[in-house]
Parts: sequence; C-alpha cells; structure tokens
Amino acid sequence: MGNSQSPPPNPRFNSASRAFTPKELEDLKSLFNSLAAQSQTNGQYVSSSVFQVYFGLKGPLGERMFDLATQGRKDDKLTFEDLVITKGTYVKGTNDEIEEFIYRLLDVTDDEILTRSDLDSVLVNMFNHIFQLKGSQPESSSHCYMVETFLNAATFSKDHEGRDKSMSFEDFKSWCTLVPSVKKFLSNLLVPPDPGRPGSKVPKLQYSENIDSSILLLRDEYAWHMGGALSHEELEEWKLLYHSSLNGLSFNTFLGNISNGDEPTVLIIKDREGYIFGGFASQPWERHGDFYGDVKTFLFQLYPKASIFRPTGANSNLQWVCLNLLSSHFLLGLFPLPFRVEAKERLNPLPPISLLTFWYLS
Repeated sequence: MGNSQSPPPNPRFNSASRAFTPKELEDLKSLFNSLAAQSQTNGQYVSSSVFQVYFGLKGPLGERMFDLATQGRKDDKLTFEDLVITKGTYVKGTNDEIEEFIYRLLDVTDDEILTRSDLDSVLVNMFNHIFQLKGSQPESSSHCYMVETFLNAATFSKDHEGRDKSMSFEDFKSWCTLVPSVKKFLSNLLVPPDPGRPGSKVPKLQYSENIDSSILLLRDEYAWHMGGALSHEELEEWKLLYHSSLNGLSFNTFLGNISNGDEPTVLIIKDREGYIFGGFASQPWERHGDFYGDVKTFLFQLYPKASIFRPTGANSNLQWVCLNLLSSHFLLGLFPLPFRVEAKERLNPLPPISLLTFWYLS
C-alpha cells in the first residue's frame, strides 16, 4: 500500500471556506479551473500574468495583490486554496481584516514599511486603471496634480531609525476616512473589472457645448474623489447648473439657477488663494431661517488636499441658505465654522471667492 498520506488539512482554508455558500465555492472552483487552463498548468495553479489580466490589475499593485494571494511564496503559483483564503479574508472578512489586507496591499515594496513612495506608486496605478476604463486618460500632469493632493491628506507618524517616517495602521484608517474613494477602489480589486465596478465609476459631466471645459472647476478626478462618499446611483450624470464666470455672483441668480430640482447637488468654490473646496447637499436648496438637511450631506476639499468631511452628529448644522446676503462672501454661511478652520487650516474669514460652480446629480 505504501506510506503515502494525504496532506494535512489547511486550517486557514477550512476557516475561509465556511464564509462561502456551496454555490459560491462551486463558482470559485469554476473560475479557478478557467484561469488555470489559461495558465497552461494542467489545472494545477494560476500564473501571475493570467491572474492580473483577469482582474484588470497592472504594475506594482497587481504584483503585490498576487504576492499576498499566494501567501508570499514567490513561486508564481496561485492554488485553489490560495484563492479561497484570499477571497475569504479580503471579500468576506470583517472590516478590520479587510482594512489590514489593504494596508499590506499598499506596501508594494514588501518591506513592512508603508512610505509616501508606496502610496505614490499605488495612486498612479489606480488613476491609470480608472480612467482607462472610462475611456478618457488624463494627461500625466493631471495625474501628478491629483496624486499630490491625495498624498497631502496622508499622515506618516511611524518612526524608523535612520529612515523617513511611514504610515501606521491608524494613519491609514484616518486617511481612508478622508479619501473614501481610495478604500472603495482597493476593496473591490478581486471583482472582474468593468466601468461599473465599485470604486471605478466616474460620473459623466454634462455642460453646454459652448462652454470652454478649461474654466470648469470640476474635473473627472475630483468627481471620482467625491464619488467615494456617494451611492452608485448618484454617479451617473452630473449637470452644470451655475458657473460664476458665466452667470455672475448675484445671490438671486445663483439661487434661481439651483432651485429647479429635488436631486442632490454639488457646490464647488475656488478662492483667490487657489484653494478648492465645497459641499454635497442631499436636499434641495431653499431659503430657510435655520439649518436643515440630513446626514448624507458632507463637505470636501479638492486642493491642496483631497479630503471629505462627514457630519460628526454633534449638531444638526448641515445645510442652510441665509435670507439676506449681498456680498461676494454670500456663500460662507453654507459652511459651518469648524469646517472653515479645519479644511483651510487657518483663521477666518476666507478670502473672497474667485470661481463658483454648482452641479446637479441627475
């Protein structure tokens, strides 16, 4: 009979398997068999190149995902057990498990130190992927511009002797609250790629053909950033309702242009010092003597940092249109004091508005 024995069961595989229904495991097995056939390995394993092509992963991010999926063996062989364990942790795991996986994923140099350089590499990889799917690849200068704003929102507090500081796990979690679009994208990499994959969708920006797109404050990358805090349905088409350089800074004109629908809206402001910021409003804009709105409302920065600020729940000061405002500062009442201090990182008052745009999320 010989002394051959079956290999001992893998406890991680057994644990991960329990997170799936029999049908889900069957589908995973079918996927594995298909990818293994493409890898020409007699059905034994999936190669890195086939894995990355199927999931639409390229460059350092794709290589790092495959490395984590194969438990760091460096043998270019993804087994069925590897696939189940990775999916069980990264897709079916608890929020802490998923965040820990993404934190490790960002360490593309695999040195257990998450540096600014790691994040830079991942963000460039992300923008290439997202805007290739959309079919409108931004120029490299636009990439650099956006990557820098996302990096400016990150904190690197972990000390290393003789080396630059790195991002701790707590730094990472704080960063994810400011740039939820990044977490949304990185949480869905093991879903077959298409423009509707969570974290990849970019709203279609609609405006009149006679408007020069160069004067618009909102660009595709900004819309994608804000989309991290919005539902899938709110990322279809955004229509330009108001632009201060086209419609002027009259408060009555502004309110007249934006008060023609019940859908959510996005307000974007650029001040004379170059800061770009604004707010998402889930309720229609109406004249009220007091605050109103709901907790879906949030504020955001676009430049020089890409950050989103959600309501804390400390009060109900969410949305407001002042009854009597005449100067170019008329919109400051829409942004509560704590935001103006935190987002601008300086004392009030804000500099006068340079440009203002308002978009309707149709």
